[in-house]
Parts: sequence; structure tokens; C-alpha cells
Amino acid sequence: LQAPVPSRAARRRTPAQKLRDELRRLLGGAWSEELERDVPHAWQRHGDLVLLSEDSFKAAPWERLELPVPEACVGRWAGSALWETVASALGARRVARRGRVMPDGMRTPSVALLLGQDGWVQHVDNGIRYTFDVTKCMFSPGNITEKLRVASLPCSGEVLVDLYAGIGYFTLPFLVHAGAAFVHACEWNSHAVEALHRTLVLNGVRDRCHIHAGDSRQLELRDVADRVNLGLIPSSEEGWPVACRVLKKDTGGVLHIHHNVETPLAPAPPQSPALLAERGSPEAAGSGGEAQHPTEDGGKETLGARLRPEWQRWAEATATRIQGLLAELHGRPWRTSILHIEAVKSYAPHVHHLVLDLQCRPVLP
Repeated sequence: LQAPVPSRAARRRTPAQKLRDELRRLLGGAWSEELERDVPHAWQRHGDLVLLSEDSFKAAPWERLELPVPEACVGRWAGSALWETVASALGARRVARRGRVMPDGMRTPSVALLLGQDGWVQHVDNGIRYTFDVTKCMFSPGNITEKLRVASLPCSGEVLVDLYAGIGYFTLPFLVHAGAAFVHACEWNSHAVEALHRTLVLNGVRDRCHIHAGDSRQLELRDVADRVNLGLIPSSEEGWPVACRVLKKDTGGVLHIHHNVETPLAPAPPQSPALLAERGSPEAAGSGGEAQHPTEDGGKETLGARLRPEWQRWAEATATRIQGLLAELHGRPWRTSILHIEAVKSYAPHVHHLVLDLQCRPVLP
């Protein structure tokens, strides 16, 4: 019997398999199980640059290997055979590796460029082209759901203030897709300011945005905004007074308030041994009882309805605080109402990144 011919799908190698095979071919007899385990299975791609995770290629044998540099690599910065092979296997021209985020208040990444001469990249996200230097600025793919939501908001003709613009994560969706008439973008990281300027030009919306470089708490704008975005976690609370000042005093507007909310799991109520035995029995499970089963996600927390009470309490407390700030600022009563609470992602165990859409209106006499 002839051996069956494998299908085209079966013959196709995944990028991770191709990377492993190319490295094994490069190292020959020096290949080991330790190196096999250390080959990454995931990475970020920004144009022709591959950004590896912090723990990639950290096994000691990689450092000890004396890899020859091919003639084609001579003259290229950091052009070792290892990184050339990684780039070739993944269809890239440049390779970088993430480090720990620096605790400097600007979330500056610690990124090592392993192959290539500069870290400027372009990244297309929902039809928007972002450009930034991966060694100086971070790109957060985890916020994609919120960027898509922002892009769908009805902002035609509105003026928006983005208090923590970064490289334009939300500034650009508001301008390109949501139809905002004008955006005041505030950012204190000079590298992010440069990236934001380039991104605005790249998307043809530079004339509809003014960049305020510096600390947004010192922003001198007042009475200009129909909408304010406060996209800072773990908390944007320091920006609440500024947001209240820039809202239009006669008509108010909407605040998009980002915050990390802790939602601890409540302890299970005590139950009698007889009841536990009954619920754990096959008969109870077959007759509508709740038999215990392992979770499909390996115990990972899900964004479920059981967490909503904590979210609601945080939103109501925030609405009360903002209402007080507005009344104190303008010397007259204001009304705040919760429009929506969006769960962006699980930031840590029992901690969720939420966004509160809060409508703020002055109470007319």
C-alpha cells in the first residue's frame, strides 16, 4: 500500500514550526530539548519588525553559542546569525525584544533592538495607520475592543479633549471614524508626542487636532469640550477636575472615564455535609442539581454578570464625585447619569479595566 499523500494544509508549517525548524537546522548537533522549549510560540508584529516577549531566547545555551555571521550580514547592526534566522523564518527584516516597563510615570518600554537600525514601525489597526518607535513607546493591542467602540460613537461635529493621548490610541478613532470635528490631544511623553504628530499626518487629520505637550493637569483650556476621554489606568482620577473644567459649561457633555476596578470573589456560603453530598452525587446532577466541574478556561476569571454589582457601585460613586466637582466649579447644580459601563479587559486577577460613559448636564433654572 502506498503511503497517503498529506494534504496541503497538513504540509503547511505554522510560523512557530518554521522558526523551530530553521533554528534546529542552524544549530545542528548543538540543538537540545532546553532550546526547543525556549523557542517562542507567539510575538507581536509591527510591519517588518517582530517584537519578541521578554522571556524569549533567555536560556543559557543561546548565550554560549558562537554563531558565525553570514557574509550578507556584515555591516548590519546586531546582525548575528541567530537574529537573521529568526527574521527570515518569520518573514521580517527587524527583530526586537521587550523588557520590563520602566516605572517613570510614562510607561516607557525597555526594548532591545536585536536586528535593524531603528525602531520606527507602522501598525494598521481598524483602518488607522499608527507609527511609533517600539524602543520608546508602547502599543497596547489589548484595548482593541474599546478602540472599536470609540470609533462607532456618534461624535459628528463635536469637540473632544483626550487627556492622555499617548500615540493616539483613541484620538485617531475619534477623528477618523467617529467624525469628531476637532480634538485637543494632551500628552507629556515627548516620544509619544512625536509619534502622535506623525500618525495624524499619516492619516490626513493633522488639521483637526491640536497637541498640548506637557502635563494635562496644567491644561489651560476651559469650556470647549462636548466629550472628554480619560484613558489612563489604573486610575484617571487626577484628571477629573480638568475634565470638569474643559466641559462646555452651558451644555455639558460626556466623560469616558477609565479605571481599574477590583472585584474580589465572594466566599461561598457554608453548607451542610448532607447537602454537599446530595449536590455532588450523580443522581443530583441528573435531576437538575449543580455538580462541580472544572472550568474550561483553566480557572481564568471571566467577565460575568456576577461582577456587575461592583462595577455599578464604582460607577455610581464616580458619578456622585463628578457631580460634586462640577457643582463646586460652576456654583450651580449639575446632573450626572450613567450611560454605559464597558469592560475592556481583565487587567489582573480580580481586577478589570472598565470605562464609564458619564453624561454631565447643568441643571437649568
